[in-house]
Amino acid sequence: MRASRLLSLLLLLQSHGRLTAAQLAERLAVSPRTIYRDVESLHAAGIPLYGEAGHAGGYQLVDGWRTRLTGLTAEEADRLFLAGLPGPAGELGYGDVVAALQLKLHAALPAPLRDRATQLQQRFHLDTPGWYADGDASPELARTAEAVWRQHRIEVRYRSWRGEVTRVLEPYGLVLKGGRWYVVADRPGRGAPATYRVNQILALTPLAQEFDRPADFDLPAWWRAHVAQFRARLHQDEATVRLSPGGRERLREIGSDPVVAAVDATAGPPDAQGWVTAVLPIESLTHAHGDLLRLGADVEVLTPVALRERLSATAAGLAALYAPTDQPAR
Repeated sequence: MRASRLLSLLLLLQSHGRLTAAQLAERLAVSPRTIYRDVESLHAAGIPLYGEAGHAGGYQLVDGWRTRLTGLTAEEADRLFLAGLPGPAGELGYGDVVAALQLKLHAALPAPLRDRATQLQQRFHLDTPGWYADGDASPELARTAEAVWRQHRIEVRYRSWRGEVTRVLEPYGLVLKGGRWYVVADRPGRGAPATYRVNQILALTPLAQEFDRPADFDLPAWWRAHVAQFRARLHQDEATVRLSPGGRERLREIGSDPVVAAVDATAGPPDAQGWVTAVLPIESLTHAHGDLLRLGADVEVLTPVALRERLSATAAGLAALYAPTDQPAR
């Protein structure tokens, strides 16, 4: 542990030029007294490190000296592709590994590229969850990831739309979509992978049995095909609606890309009030009812009649609920 900290101290100085004992202590999660002892140890080992007192002081390496102790561990190399995703990497249980990896990569770069990498980190940031949710709370995510990596079967108690079920799964891979984690897994003997929400895994038991992952299974390609099939199944019906100018703009904010594209493609010329008639795809009456309610009085459903009647009944209920009542004067 101490050897790793000494290396991290060297890499921090190599990356940043000069840092105070307090700054090093904060970054390495130790006390300044520990930093002083570590610096003495590095001096004893012949590392050309010196310190300056005063307000602008701190520790730094002799100009031109660079450590060659930047070799990646096997675990760090395995997690290299996660270096740009510190948040998801932390959820998977690899946060410390990725942090160490980023430090080593930063220290190994020549000065111009190191400056560029720092600028990139300050100019581009990936925040995967949506605005109204922090993503999944998935207690079994780390163990699921471990099973994926080691190709071990797992037994899970899973909350499906049919209720709780118990399944033995062969996990092929993990996918982060819109802040939600999914495991793509097969069931022994089935030969057809499916997706499972990781946060719906209520209990997980790692099994000692290994499985053979198909050599030709391509996780990104499989996921792209899965998403395409999902979207094709999503909109099985359509509705004809009238949209006000404000409703059409609001639809661009809250509607999916296929819905917005369909409105743009089918909208007729605006009437005297600026309303347009268009045809939009819908998943079901229930989903369309909830989605179109968000547009309030800026949308009128013409067909199907069943959807129009549902919205009419909801509007009547809202009108009754919010009807003004005679209040006694106070």
